[in-house]
Amino acid sequence: MQSAISVRQVIKRYGSVTALHGVSLEIADNAFFTLLGPSGCGKTTLLRMIAGFEDCTAGEILLFGQNIAALAPNHRPVNTVFQQYALFPHLSVIDNVAFGLKMQGVGLDERRARAGKMLELVHLSAFADRKPAQLSGGQQQRVALARALAPQPKVLLLDEPLSALDLKLRQAMRVELKSLQEETGITFIFVTHDQEEALTMSDQIAVMSAGHVQQIGTPREIYEAPVNRFVADFIGETNLIEVDVTAVSDGVARVTLPGGRPLNCPAGAGTTGRHALSIRPERVTIASTDADLQVQVERVVYLGTDLQLLTRLEGGAPFTLRLQNAARTAVPEPGSMIGLHLEEGAARLLAD
Repeated sequence: MQSAISVRQVIKRYGSVTALHGVSLEIADNAFFTLLGPSGCGKTTLLRMIAGFEDCTAGEILLFGQNIAALAPNHRPVNTVFQQYALFPHLSVIDNVAFGLKMQGVGLDERRARAGKMLELVHLSAFADRKPAQLSGGQQQRVALARALAPQPKVLLLDEPLSALDLKLRQAMRVELKSLQEETGITFIFVTHDQEEALTMSDQIAVMSAGHVQQIGTPREIYEAPVNRFVADFIGETNLIEVDVTAVSDGVARVTLPGGRPLNCPAGAGTTGRHALSIRPERVTIASTDADLQVQVERVVYLGTDLQLLTRLEGGAPFTLRLQNAARTAVPEPGSMIGLHLEEGAARLLAD
């Protein structure tokens, strides 16, 4: 598949501070690609470099095979949607959407026709003559999207555009964004610190930390097969427990669980010794017999769809599991000792 964006050994320094350390990645054409990580990891810096708002200290960025380092931001076939929508308050919705086309010299009739099509795409045709102040936050966000899409960029850059919306609106906009990307066929590069946003919308995710790319993969690969402790801990919820690794062969590790029970599991680490094991809370069940782990229940937390059990292993390390909230679910009492069964493939040995 053709790459829309190729980032090759990109370094970005601000004085003595290095924001990006030799980052390389390939973003396929017509993909929804997400840069995911905590604040300060370098994801927005990389997005701004693709947009042309920041220069590379070293390395190169290619757009469909062309080095775009020398191109000014307004000459790059990309558009950006920011956290703040920056709509013009004195212009109507349709004139806001048509503004970029006007700057490109597109004639009045054509730009209004194209702006109208974009408003249809974001389901705002009925609001074409309103001013931004007459719209809700979610509607303003869709106007900003329509404005960015109207010039038909080859790549659309989105810098945490959902962060100002409330939870239910964010959830609804995730579906709309993914549908827009599929309908337009434009490559979307989305920046967020929200793991759920990344998992629900993306074709590919690059997890970043401290200016480095930790892992690139599909949402399922990132969640089910994290390569190291940072990715496992950052993506969703997990239990990290220290185990002794006695053997590693062909991607499978032989480990000893707390309590002494042996277990074979997939391995991201390749050496014996002491390593971290990742176990997702939803991949654990209460065992009536033949338990893999023994824990003491400290607290049961009601979460609506789930019940969260906060427990401790025999050595004192915390361990969390989630049970489906169903009428048949037997809920243990705080203070009780229970055995746990790990589902097949629930545990994964991590690189340090």
